[in-house]
Amino acid sequence: MSDIASTDFQPRSIGLLLIDGFALMSYASVVEAYRAANVLAGQTLYRWTHISTTPGPCHASNGAVILSDQTVGDPVECDTLFVFAGGDPTRFRESRTFAWLRRMASRGMVIAGISAGPFILARAGLLEGYQATIHWEHRAAFLEEFPTSSLQSGLYVIDRRRLTCAGGMAGMDLAIELIEREQGHALATQVSDWFIRNEARTADQPQRLSLRERFGVGNDRVLKALAWMEAHVEEPASRDDLARIAGVSVRQLERLFQLHLSDKVATTYLAIRLAKAEQLLRSTSLSVTGVALSCGFKTASHFSRSFSAAFGRPPSQIARPGNPAAVPPHGMVAALSGVQRRLL
Repeated sequence: MSDIASTDFQPRSIGLLLIDGFALMSYASVVEAYRAANVLAGQTLYRWTHISTTPGPCHASNGAVILSDQTVGDPVECDTLFVFAGGDPTRFRESRTFAWLRRMASRGMVIAGISAGPFILARAGLLEGYQATIHWEHRAAFLEEFPTSSLQSGLYVIDRRRLTCAGGMAGMDLAIELIEREQGHALATQVSDWFIRNEARTADQPQRLSLRERFGVGNDRVLKALAWMEAHVEEPASRDDLARIAGVSVRQLERLFQLHLSDKVATTYLAIRLAKAEQLLRSTSLSVTGVALSCGFKTASHFSRSFSAAFGRPPSQIARPGNPAAVPPHGMVAALSGVQRRLL
């Protein structure tokens, strides 16, 4: 461990910039790891300051309120500045905050974007030339606005003085990694045990469950076909191609899908494409026609009919960027097929 007991020891200072609508889980996963480090070490290794973009309390996505200690523009001295954001980061365009972040970066401060926070960092121009990651829900919107970015798909990325993290429980993975680097392996292990985290997750691990887990399918031939479907929504493959990829006949592939998914190949493929379309509608500014083409539909009218049949409402009525709704209403979920429920 580091020599934390020396008389000249100074706690590390952490800034927590909370953008209204931030995900409470992402915030708690980070700050609770640091709180545990203090408790387990028996002394204050870390101090933190809550920062808001405007005077007043910060509101989490679930309505929880956190009182800020400082406001953007105030002089802030910290070793690491975490930026927490969620909801629809495309709406955040406060130039004052972007300028402040650039000033913090110019001082050599380590800056971390959590959940949708990397979107804020990118808008401030702080990710140019850096590798980064972001929550999978925001990936399409991020690439739409920053198409030349070096975006990874793992849990978190540490690239010099820029840290990015997918959020959720991955916030704790990142915090424990930083605690280990700063305080040593022993304390990091104690923090991990404190939160009953009995298996360390590395930065490059995937954000989402595997196809096997999401679909509840163990058959390798079905999984091969499903993987191809998910990777090719813009130009859907034919049943013949899918059967060839799976290494079976078309007839056998249909039997396997009925056995393991209780659905036809074409119906499953359509459900995958429509689930992707629903995600794009909620998280990007693509037009309905743009979403239709991105998901393999030849015309917007065909897409609208298929979408309405599956979700019980046309794509024009789905929450778009700017609307606080982030998930389909319960009535909409009830109308979905079993395969579609697994995908959303």
